[in-house]
This record gives sequence, C-alpha cells and structure tokens, in this order.
Amino acid sequence: MRHFILFLLCISIVFNNTANAQTSSKDSISYDDCKFKVTDLIAPAVLITAGSFGVKGQKYKNFNQKVREKLSYKYHNTKKTYADDYIQYLPIASVYGLSLLGAKAKHDYIDRTMVLAVSAATMAALVNTIKYTVKEPRPHNPDVKNSFPSGHTATAFMGAEIVREEYGWGYGAAAYGISTLIGVARIYNDRHWFNDILAGAGIGILSARVGYWLLPYTSKIFKKNRKNKDMQLGVSAFATGNSGCATLALTF
Repeated sequence: MRHFILFLLCISIVFNNTANAQTSSKDSISYDDCKFKVTDLIAPAVLITAGSFGVKGQKYKNFNQKVREKLSYKYHNTKKTYADDYIQYLPIASVYGLSLLGAKAKHDYIDRTMVLAVSAATMAALVNTIKYTVKEPRPHNPDVKNSFPSGHTATAFMGAEIVREEYGWGYGAAAYGISTLIGVARIYNDRHWFNDILAGAGIGILSARVGYWLLPYTSKIFKKNRKNKDMQLGVSAFATGNSGCATLALTF
C-alpha cells in the first residue's frame, strides 16, 4: 500500500481558465447512471465471498498451495518481477489518459477525480481494515500477516472498473485484462495467495461503484467552482534513480 500512498501524493490535476461547452452545461447533467443498483453488487460479492472461503477452509488452502506451486517464481528457478508495483496504477492513469488521447469519457475531469478520490479512500479503508483484522500470513513469509486481501489487485481493479464505466467495455476489457495480469503477478512474486487476489478484485470493483454512487453528492462540492470555468489537465513527470512520478495540482 505504500506505493499507492506515494502515487496519490505524486498526482495532480490542473483545472483553470474560462468557460467552455463541457463545463457550462454541467449544472444540468443527470447522474441517473450513478444510482445504486443491486446488480452492481453481484461481481464484487461473488469475488469477495469466494476469496473469503480461502482464509479458513483447509481444502481451499490446499488449492492455494497448488496454484502457488504452478505460478510462483520460487518453484521454477525464475526471477521475481517488480513490474506489478508500477503497472497496478496503469488503469488509474488511463482514467485520465484515454481522454487526453481522444477517447470520450462519460464524465469530465472533476467528476472523474471525485470518483477516483472516493473510490481510493474506500478501497484503502477496506483493504487495510481487513488485512489487519484477518491477519493472513503471506506465502513468502508467514511472519508477515497482512496477505488478505491483495491491495495491488484492488488498486488495479478499482481503476479498471472506472475505465469501464467511463469509456465502455472496449477499453474496460483491456483494463480488466491488465488488472488480471497484476493479480497473477502477485502470485508469481509469491506475495499473495489465490484467494487474496479474488477478494482484492472484488474490493476494487466495489470501491469504484461506491465512488459512482456518491458522485451526485461529491460533485456538488465543486458546483460553484465549475460554473463558467474551463478545465485543463496539466501533467508533469520526472524520474529519480529507479523511480518515476507524475506530479499533479488541483486548481480552480
């Protein structure tokens, strides 16, 4: 989770200047598509429930071990990868990046930022509360008891669900594919069990849905600021040693 915190500290979005068509009509925009629907709970409920069975069930633990032996680098004389520590944020970056490349998003930059902020806060609260309540030992080190659920996977799937909601299943399927690879990479790196990945995916999707359910309310916070204002996205990036960062600032 430390990488996720650093990521949030490194991101900024700049909105400024004068009115344009996108923002001038914002007050009349309908958020009917953000209303709570029971069907939104099906996928996360199935994933979280399935993942939870692996915490105590011995048969599931045996299955976890078999998956670990099939996928973990420790069993195949290969090297650990660190790509998952960074690629986990690719779906989140795509929430903004796709529109910069010409794809049409359902909501503007401010609304997407509100969704992302609420989703990230929800995801972080759920993941950390469960981690330090369940205290499931990590596969690579049983003394580290914060394996369940996978925070990396939750982060990736949260971003993927937002991409799907904003840009449709065309881009959403690609984002979900990347998120699935992140989950596989966590098992390959011997950092998580299979059930950790399932629960993390469910929490990520659920957190994104919470962001949308609350959007009609969080959007009102910026209603006055958005009147007769244009929005521009400013992004700067830098690299130091082996790490890189994109800096953001939120300005109205």
